[in-house]
Amino acid sequence: MARFKVGVQFWPQHTNINALRDAWKAADELGVDSIWVWDHFFPLFGPLDGPHFEGWSLLAAMAADTTNARLGTLVTCNTYRNPELLADMARTVDQISGGRLYLGVGSGWFEPDYEAYGYEFGTAIGRLRAFEQALPRIKSRLAQLNPAPAGPLPLLIGGSGEKVTLRIVAAHADAWNAFGPPESYARKNAILDDWCAQVGRDPAEIERTLGMMSTDEIDQVDDYLEAGATHLILGLGDPFDLSGVQRLIDLARD
Repeated sequence: MARFKVGVQFWPQHTNINALRDAWKAADELGVDSIWVWDHFFPLFGPLDGPHFEGWSLLAAMAADTTNARLGTLVTCNTYRNPELLADMARTVDQISGGRLYLGVGSGWFEPDYEAYGYEFGTAIGRLRAFEQALPRIKSRLAQLNPAPAGPLPLLIGGSGEKVTLRIVAAHADAWNAFGPPESYARKNAILDDWCAQVGRDPAEIERTLGMMSTDEIDQVDDYLEAGATHLILGLGDPFDLSGVQRLIDLARD
C-alpha cells in the first residue's frame, strides 16, 4: 500500500468546547498529519438549533493547543468574510500555530448560513465568480502583511465542479479537497489533471485530499489511493472516537 497522510475533521456541532479541545489534543498526540473543522454557523446534521461553534475561533484555540499537526478548515466560505480580512486572520492563526496552517477556502453552499447572517446567497455561478475574484486579493494581502505568515500557508480549495471549480484549483491551489465515492474522486482527479495541463501547471504541485464522511470508507482506502488521493481526512462527530483515525494511521504506516 502506498504511504499517505492521515487527517481528522472534528465537526463542531452538537458538542461542547471541552470535548472539542480534548479531541484535537488527543489527535495531535496520536500523530495525525492534519486536524480540521468546518466553516458553518449551524449544524449540518441533526437539529438546526443544536449547539454549534464558529470555525476560525476554534482554529485559533487549536493552534495554541497543538504542536505537531497541520490545521485548517474544510473549507472556509469565501463570502462570509472580506478577502483581506480572511488573509489577516489566516496569517495570525498561522503565526499562533508556528506555521502549521492550511488556508482552506471554497465558494460556499449552505443557504441557512447566508440567510441568518445577512449574506446574499445568490447563485452558484455568482458565488464561484466572487470566489475566483477573491483569490488574488487574498494573496496580495498576505504578501503585504507584517509579520508575514510563519509557514508556507498552502492554499487548499474545496469543490469538484468540473467546468469552473477545478479550473480555479488548477490555477491557484496548493491542495484540493473533494469527497467520494472512489469512482467519482478518480474522475474529478483526472479532470483536475487535464485542467493543470491547460493552464500550464504541474499536477504534482497540488496535494490531493479526500474527505471521508464515515468510518465505513476506511475499507475503501486502496480504492481512494488508486483514485489519486494522497491525504485522507476522516470526519467525526461527538463522541469523538479516534479508533478509526488510529486504523488509518496503522494503514498508512504499513
